[in-house]
Amino acid sequence: MPTLSINTVKMRRMFPSLSVILCLLLNSFLISYIEAKPAQDIAENAFPSVVMLVMQDSHGQPTALGSGFFVKENVIATNLHVIEGAASGYAKIIGKKEKYDISGFVSIDKQRDLVLLKVQDVNAPILVLSDNNDVSIGDEIYAIGNPQGLEGTLSKGIVSSFRKVNKDIILQITAPISPGSSGGPILDTEGKVIGVSFATFNSGQNLNFAIPVLYLRSLLSFKKPITPFPARSGTGEKVPHISEIFGTKNTDGVIGTQLTWKYPVLSSLNEIVMSMSGEYSFSLRNKLRYPVKGVICLIVFFDLDGEPIDTDIIEYRGTIPPNLARRVTSSVDKSIPELTTPGGGSRPETKVELRMLDFQIVKSEDLF
Repeated sequence: MPTLSINTVKMRRMFPSLSVILCLLLNSFLISYIEAKPAQDIAENAFPSVVMLVMQDSHGQPTALGSGFFVKENVIATNLHVIEGAASGYAKIIGKKEKYDISGFVSIDKQRDLVLLKVQDVNAPILVLSDNNDVSIGDEIYAIGNPQGLEGTLSKGIVSSFRKVNKDIILQITAPISPGSSGGPILDTEGKVIGVSFATFNSGQNLNFAIPVLYLRSLLSFKKPITPFPARSGTGEKVPHISEIFGTKNTDGVIGTQLTWKYPVLSSLNEIVMSMSGEYSFSLRNKLRYPVKGVICLIVFFDLDGEPIDTDIIEYRGTIPPNLARRVTSSVDKSIPELTTPGGGSRPETKVELRMLDFQIVKSEDLF
C-alpha cells in the first residue's frame, strides 16, 4: 500500500492556503479587468452623448467649432470660449445627421470656462460624471472630440500632472487636444467623465489641459432660466477665464529671460554631482511704457531630445515698472537640473520656453 511521506503531507496542507491566495489574486485581476473597459467600448458608449458644436454669426455663417456632451436631458456642457461672440449655433451628435438648434445657455462659470447649453427634444443618453475626485498622476484617460471638424475622434493618454491656476486646480493630460475638441469630455477607464478639455500648448508636445469634473458638478447645481444668444458672460468687472489665461491674449509686452538654477550643477571629470534642489530663478521684463502686475507665466523644460519633461506655472503678483525687470523664483523636481544641464553649470543646456500667459496693465490711479 502506498505511503505518504511527511513532506508530502506538509505540501498537501499548504495547497489550500495557496489556492485561496491564488483565487484572491485572480478575483482582484478580474475585477480590475471588468472595470477597465476596452477603448472600443468607451467609444461606443460615449459617442451617442458627444456633439459637435457649430457656432454662427448674425448672418448664419460658421465662426467656431467645438465639442460638448450631454450632462442632463437636453443640456450640453462645453467651454465658454467655444460660444463667446456667437449669435446662434447648433449641435450635431457624432455619427448623426440631425442638427439641433441651441436655444441659449442655462448656466455659466466664467472663471473656469464652462457653460451649459440648452437644446430641445433631443433623445440622447447622458454621460455619467465621476463622483471620484481622487484622480492620480498616471491614470489612463480618453479624450473625445471633433478636431478640425473631424467627427468622433478618441485619443488615449494619461493624467501627467496637476497644475494650479489662480485658486483652481487643472489636469495636465497627454491625450492630444486640437481645435474643435475644446469642450469635449475626458473619460476614465470606466467611461465616466473626469474632466472637460479646454486647451493645448502648441509650442510643446503632450501639453494639454482639462478642467476637473468637480467644477462641472458645481455648475450643474445652479438652475437658471434660458438666456438666449448672443452669448454674453454677464456685466460688471471682467473676469478672465482659464482659456484666456492660457495664451489667447497678446502677451508680448512682458518676457521671461535669464533662467538659472539656484545651486549650480557641479561637474567633476566624468562624474556629475547634482544639487539636491530643483530651485531656479528667472527675470520678468516689462517692455511696455506702463506698469504691469499679476503676471502669469508657463515655463516648459525640455530634455536633450527636445521632448518636454516638466512644466511650471508662475504667478507674480507684484508690480513691474516700465522697462524694468523683477527676479522670480520657483522650483521643479530635483531631477530636472540633471536632465537639462548634463555638462554642469547654472543654466540649462536644453531648450526652455517661458511663455507669458497673462498680465494686467496698472492704471495710474491704481498706484496710489
